[in-house]
Amino acid sequence: MLDFNALLFDLDGTLLDTAPDFITALNTQLERHGRPAIQGSEVRTSVTNGSVGLIQAGFGLTPEDVRFESLREEFLALYFANLADKTALFAGLQSVLDECANREIPWGIVTNKPWKYTEAALVQLNLMQGAATVICPDHVAQPKPHPEAMLLACSEIAIAPADCLYVGDHLRDIDAGRAAGMRTIAAGWGYIEAGQNIHNWQADWVVEQSHELHSLLF
Repeated sequence: MLDFNALLFDLDGTLLDTAPDFITALNTQLERHGRPAIQGSEVRTSVTNGSVGLIQAGFGLTPEDVRFESLREEFLALYFANLADKTALFAGLQSVLDECANREIPWGIVTNKPWKYTEAALVQLNLMQGAATVICPDHVAQPKPHPEAMLLACSEIAIAPADCLYVGDHLRDIDAGRAAGMRTIAAGWGYIEAGQNIHNWQADWVVEQSHELHSLLF
């Protein structure tokens, strides 16, 4: 077993496979606007950049376009209405959470997903009550890759960053964890952007498949 006293996760693409509900919302919106559906694989690589990345992928617009913000707000409303229909924990991660509970190791979430959507998804999936801390951009002045959110999570659970592990599927996750003084795990199963080599992120460990995380940790 690795020596750690708390386990923290990024949310989208790391703890939860949220892409199916993003795909549904985006393709519903595209249909409304008379545009062809987008392939799920393209959506999955855009999810890591949130609603901005998804609107860019679906409509080919930059945030500077005058239509961008209204399209983003429409998308977010569609997503919020059904944000946990198909979303689920990645394979094998329930056993990780169960093991943490059995060993009385607190686990939590540090995400750049806004609280409104994070809370709703976690409540609908019955995960909120198990999390020792949930930190969103709403709670800090500077989100990841800045370490502020990571340090706030440590403060909430009263555990030193050096005793925490952080799991994430984006370079900003690893950068934030390292800057906070945590050890980090790159989630190879996540929504990795095209052209990214996770082995270059300087994470302490790389885990390719979610069901392999339990054996690394315990």
